[in-house]
Amino acid sequence: MEAFIDLHVHSNCSDGTYAPEELVDYALEKNLKAIALTDHDTTEGIPRAQEAAKGTGLELIPGIELSTEYNRKDIHILGLGIDIENVHFQNQLKHFQDERDIRNEQMITLLQEYGIEISLEQMREEYPDCVWTRAHFARFLLEHGYVKDMGEAFTLYLGDESPCFVPREKVKPFQAINLIHEGGGYAVLAHPLLYHLSAEQLEELVKSLTDSGLDGIETIYSTNRFSDESATRQLAKRHGLAITGGSDFHGDNKPTIDLGTGKGNLQIPYVLWKNLQTHSK
Repeated sequence: MEAFIDLHVHSNCSDGTYAPEELVDYALEKNLKAIALTDHDTTEGIPRAQEAAKGTGLELIPGIELSTEYNRKDIHILGLGIDIENVHFQNQLKHFQDERDIRNEQMITLLQEYGIEISLEQMREEYPDCVWTRAHFARFLLEHGYVKDMGEAFTLYLGDESPCFVPREKVKPFQAINLIHEGGGYAVLAHPLLYHLSAEQLEELVKSLTDSGLDGIETIYSTNRFSDESATRQLAKRHGLAITGGSDFHGDNKPTIDLGTGKGNLQIPYVLWKNLQTHSK
């Protein structure tokens, strides 16, 4: 019987709704052989997930999803199999988190100017011990009755073109690749089709990233449709990259996407994780 995995999973240490321990329990319930915890710009939940996975047979792959900027586009680089004890890696990560904190304080100020009763103290009380993303602000707006759903929160307040959005200083994807490698991990371009680049632009991006040491491309993904997976597999092949797959599970923050199976038809074989490690040696 073939073993399946999920290499793109979020906990409530960033913008998911499951605790790291709950993710382990759910992965076991779904008979997955391995999951990678890839929270945004933090490894905070990994020790908890690793402890929960001990003795269960589930392989907990330490990971991260780094937010970067390329030609004014938000590009995400997954780090898989990283050494979370690496001091240099954690020091650089702290710098990324500090930049995110500055941005979040500015967004709170803007939301207040638009009549939203929100404060830094409230956010800390409601979402403690995690790296906040825009999804946290959207959930705050939803739970406090300012919007009817998460989508409206982004449309009215938090989207890239909305009045309370504040861009933050981001690292370049090339820097993220170097950092992941310094942390002993494998660097993977996450969900390449979500950036809405032209075919030529995507080819150029992948070539540049490959020249900087990119190891793989996430080709099996929840929102892929029709020929998307085939196209991204061909993209990886043209640039000599490994392929990976992930659901991008966020729990209730993305209710149509399930762990391991995405929108119901995702199947990510365990061999892809082994191939990535072999390919990158």
